[in-house]
Amino acid sequence: WECDLVLGHKSKDDEVLLALSERMSREFLILRIPDKTSVSVMQAFKELQRQYSEHWNDIFKTITTDNGSEFADLSNLEKASNTLVYYAHPYTSCDKGTVKRHNGLISRFIPKGEAIANYSLQDIINIETWCNLPRKILAYHTPDEIFERELDQIYQAA
Repeated sequence: WECDLVLGHKSKDDEVLLALSERMSREFLILRIPDKTSVSVMQAFKELQRQYSEHWNDIFKTITTDNGSEFADLSNLEKASNTLVYYAHPYTSCDKGTVKRHNGLISRFIPKGEAIANYSLQDIINIETWCNLPRKILAYHTPDEIFERELDQIYQAA
């Protein structure tokens, strides 16, 4: 998985979007978090851990992120699970190319400098759905379809 934050305003106290992209299926998730702090980012990952419970380690094997202070606590995931956290090289956005591309797609709907709070949960869901449209690289399947197949294999193996 690759993760990044999408900012509205540049203030640390404004709501932000945590963007996650799974590398193989290109599944894209957007989570709204209250601010750009490491506590909020960790809370979002703890919520994902609760959602996927005992299959967390099979779904989130690795997470690649940048070196921002908001991701400083992600190393705690390595202690609490088998997830490995990798930090991208500074100023090397190609280390997280999939999620950066999706961030560009989000900016079509939420212009830079626009407050995330101006957008409803349904707006965010609609953006996430649009970002998960069928892709040629996936033989014109949607990332959701491919990701669901992966989940089915994980759940059946358990």
